Order: sequence, then structure tokens, then C-alpha cells
Amino acid sequence: MRDDNGRNTIIFVVVTAIFLIGYQMLVLGPQAERRKAAQQAQREATASAAVTPDGAPVATGEPGDASTATPRPVVVDRSQALATDAVTGQRSERVIVRTPTLSGSISLIGARVDDLYLTRYRETIAADSQPVELFRPQGMNHAYQALFGWTGANVAGGVPGPATPWRLTEGSTLTPTTPVTLTWDNGAGLRFTRRISVDDRYVFTVRDTVANFGTAPITLRPWGRVERLGVPADLGKQQILHEGAIGTFSDDGNGYTTTQLKYGAWVKKPIEEEESVGGWLGITDKYWLAALIPDQDERIDAGFRIRDGAAYDTYSATMQGAERTVSPGMQITHEQRLFAGAKVNDVLSAYEKELGLPRFVYAIDWGFLFFLTRPILIVLDFFYGILGNVGLAILALTVCIKILLFPLANKAYESLSKMRNLQPKMEEIKKKHGNDAQKQQQELMALYQREKINPLAGCVPILIQIPVFYALYKVLFVTIEVRHAPFFGWIQDLSARDPSNIWTLFGLIPWDPASAPVIGGLLVGALGLGVLAIIYGFTMWLQQAMNPPPPDPVQRQIFAFLPFVFTFIMAPFAAGLLVYWIWNNILSILQQYVIMHRFKAPNPIDGFIDKHIRKKAA
Repeated sequence: MRDDNGRNTIIFVVVTAIFLIGYQMLVLGPQAERRKAAQQAQREATASAAVTPDGAPVATGEPGDASTATPRPVVVDRSQALATDAVTGQRSERVIVRTPTLSGSISLIGARVDDLYLTRYRETIAADSQPVELFRPQGMNHAYQALFGWTGANVAGGVPGPATPWRLTEGSTLTPTTPVTLTWDNGAGLRFTRRISVDDRYVFTVRDTVANFGTAPITLRPWGRVERLGVPADLGKQQILHEGAIGTFSDDGNGYTTTQLKYGAWVKKPIEEEESVGGWLGITDKYWLAALIPDQDERIDAGFRIRDGAAYDTYSATMQGAERTVSPGMQITHEQRLFAGAKVNDVLSAYEKELGLPRFVYAIDWGFLFFLTRPILIVLDFFYGILGNVGLAILALTVCIKILLFPLANKAYESLSKMRNLQPKMEEIKKKHGNDAQKQQQELMALYQREKINPLAGCVPILIQIPVFYALYKVLFVTIEVRHAPFFGWIQDLSARDPSNIWTLFGLIPWDPASAPVIGGLLVGALGLGVLAIIYGFTMWLQQAMNPPPPDPVQRQIFAFLPFVFTFIMAPFAAGLLVYWIWNNILSILQQYVIMHRFKAPNPIDGFIDKHIRKKAA
């Protein structure tokens, strides 16, 4: 029976390893290649020659859509899309946006915020990489924009919407110190004045004033919308990450709830409506967010919608404010905000306090272990402020975790050291009772009890570190603070995989393994071991070698095989995660080495020193 169990265990481990490696080779690797190909195709399409928009109107039923037409998305050069409005075909005059964090422009047709770059972030770590694009004008593939306007039933002369030709009446360039004012007169007694301001981070404030010079009262409702035409190929593909619709809404006066719809779920539920007092809503990517922010005392009707277009579905987050009546000779003012920027923890937290926004910091996908992921990022930020390097901050974080777990680890390593010293007695019990497994177990448990050893103590630190490991993985994967963060040497992005590869002798051979026929994908995927993965595998082997060997020879073979398996499993993970795990293993080895010396337990480090150093010296 024992032999069958051992054989089954080996089969299980081997099959698991084959499955993990096969999944990397056959699923994750091809998916990554397809994403790269789609991104390249998108970049080439965006840079292609201009095509004249020729789309037909699309009825949408959303605020602001009744007064205009949404053109079929086409591929145009960005400069032409900025110069010629794709909705009206008219020349598009623009207001330049320039802040310490943003650059771009606002179209005077519709007062659309549709051209925006995040100047503090680059697409890649290459020196010549372009700033990250957030918003993209109509007429381009995957146009992305924010719009604001008014609705009203039977308003003579109409109300401003996406096609309204606003006139710039004050200011020229939108900066944190110079707001701009736009004006539109509907020719029937209503004058709309829009004052747009922006802070030095990522929030635009849109302040609308409506003056009624007519003879009858007018009832209006303000609205705001963030919309994206289609989903780029590289978005919404990660199971560990939320990308898509997001918003926090009041829950009948009993607090706030956060609604999230990934793109896949959003398609299945194309209309999601909410009622709220205050809150916020928008569309989120991995690192970037576009969100509408009403006054926190305003009662709004909010929703997430998908409208069918001729070429793309249009994904939108929309809110409508309460009705307002403008009496003759009177005016009203309404204010709403737009967040358009990077999901930086400190920035979101600051806006949460300044504007009274509920759960705004949870625009970052902290995951179900939020009680670990947020503190881990805060500690990383603290050490980064001191050390100036995210990699060193990870090392310091690891030390803190080891200090917290020090008492548990000490107990565990004491038990392991005692068990190592008891190996001769355990072997005697095995020989004495032969094939009587039950008697062996009874004698071993009695031995553990006499020596006051807990054989499971060594598992406790490992079990505790599993959620810490996952939380750190989440932090490295979703937080912009770690994005493109360099360490030293060849590690220039701790959030990405180690770029070194064993098949180029870690950069000594000027050759791209991906170019190899048939197996190129494997050589840069599952089989492409980097320096960090190999170091990780060695430290795992050494730490395992310091533990007492399992009494069963089959189990010994399994444990001897595990470092090799995990070397390949861990290779594709973020470099920062491997830095953490290597340093954690080294600290554990040092702690265990000291304890084993104290208990005079044999260990592989002393064995190596005696065999290869002291013997030669003698």
C-alpha cells in the first residue's frame, strides 16, 4: 500500500508539473504572442494614411445623443483627427491643455476632452518611448473621450451636446492657473457658459452656467459621459485584474457599494443602471482611469451602457443630474468633475479626502486580500522614499515580514533542527518495525512527544507566507508605483519578467531565441530561464536541503524534484516577485543556519565548507 501511495504521489507531481509547463507553452505563451501581434497591428493601423469619415448616424438613447450623430469609427492620422471633427466634418478648433502631468487639447466642437497624454508615464522603458495616451479623438480606432452637456424636452433652439460649436471667450491655454471659458447661445433665449479648469494632477472641473433671457421657464438636466469606441486588443484579458466599468454609488442611505463590470461581463449585461447621491463612475484600465465625479450632494441617475455601432460597440459610463428650472431673467450653475489620469495610490487617497469621494482609492484593483495589498504598497512607498529604489524597498519589506514572522520561524527551525538530530533514531524505528507502517507511526509520534517536537511546525511559516506572496504579486502586477521601476543591472522593470535568457547565455550571445523555428516561443516562454529564476531555484534547493529528509525514499525523490519544477514555474513571474522570494529564502537560510549551529545539527553549508574549503586548507 505504501509503495502504491508513493507511486501515485510521484505521478501527481509529474502530471502537475507537465500541466503547468504545458499551460504556459500552449496557452499563456500563444496568448501573449497574439496580444503583441494585435498591439502591433493597432499601432500600424493608427499610423496609416488618412481616410475620410463616412459613417451613418447611430441612435443611442443616451444623454446628448439625440442632437448629433456618432460616426462609424475609421482609421485616420491623429493630426487629421484633431484638425477635422469626425462628428460634424467641420474644422476643429482646439484649446491646448498643459499641466505638470497632462498634455493635449479640448475640441471646441462639443467641448470634448478627447486628446490627452499622461506626460509622467511612457509606453515602454525605451529612452525614445512616447508618453502614455489616455484619450483619443473621434475618427481614430478606439476613440476615447469625455463629454458634458444638457438635456431638455422641447427646448427651443436646443441644448449643447457633442456637436455644439462652442466659442472660446476667455483664456487661450488650459493650465492649473489659467482656466478657459466657452460660450454658446442657442439663439432662442438661452446662453450657456462653460468654465473649464484643471488642477496640477488629474482632475478637470466643468462649471456650467445657464442664463434664460426668454419669457418662459426652461427645465434642464445636466449630464456627463465617458465613452470608448471598442476595446483595444490588449485590454480585459487578465483574470487577476479588473478592467472595464467601475463606480461607487450610495446604497439607500446605508453606505456605498462598488459596481464592477469587466468587459466580458459588460457585453452580457449591456445596460446597468444605478441611482445614487454622490459617488463616482467611469472606465478603468490596469493603470489608468477616466471617471465622472458629481457633487457629492447631487442625486444622479447613473449607468453603464453598450451601444451598437457600425464597426465598434461603444462602451460608456453616464450620469445625469437632477432637473433644474431656469426662470426668465434668471440663471443657474452646475459643477461636475472629470478624473483623467494615473491610478496612483497617494493621488486617489488625496482626492478621496479633498472631494469626499467614497472608496475612490479602490479604483485600484487591490483584490480580495486588500487588507494586505494596500499596507504592502504603503510600506514599499515608505522605504522607496528612504532608499530611492523600488528593488531595495522590496528587500526592506522582506526584512520586515521576516521580523514579524521571526518567533514562528524560530520555533519551526528549532523543531526541524531537532528532527535532523533524531534522524538516526528514526532510521532505527524504521528498521525495527519493517513493513508495519502503523507501528512505525506510533513509535515516531512517541519520539516526537518525548523530544517535544512538532513535526508540522515547519509548515506554519510557509502557510502564512502564501497570502503575503499573493498580495505582493498583486501589488507588483496592478500598481503603477512599481510599473517600469528599475532595480540594478539588467533588471530595469520590476513589474515585468526578468529579460535575461539562458539560451543567449544571459546576453553574451547576440541572438533572439524567439526567431528559432518551431520552438522559438518556448525558448522565450516556459523554457526561457532568467538569472533570477535560476538563483531562486538554487536557494529553494539549499533551503530544502537544510530540512530533515522525509523518511520515505519516494517522498525524498519528490522533494528533490520540486526546486527544478518551481524554477520553471516562477520564471515568468515579475522580477520584483523573484527578488522578494530569493531574498526571503536567503534570510530563511541564514536564520536556519544559526539555529542549526545552536542545536549542533548537521547542515549542507557546513558539509560543503568541510569538504571543499577546510580539506584543501589542511
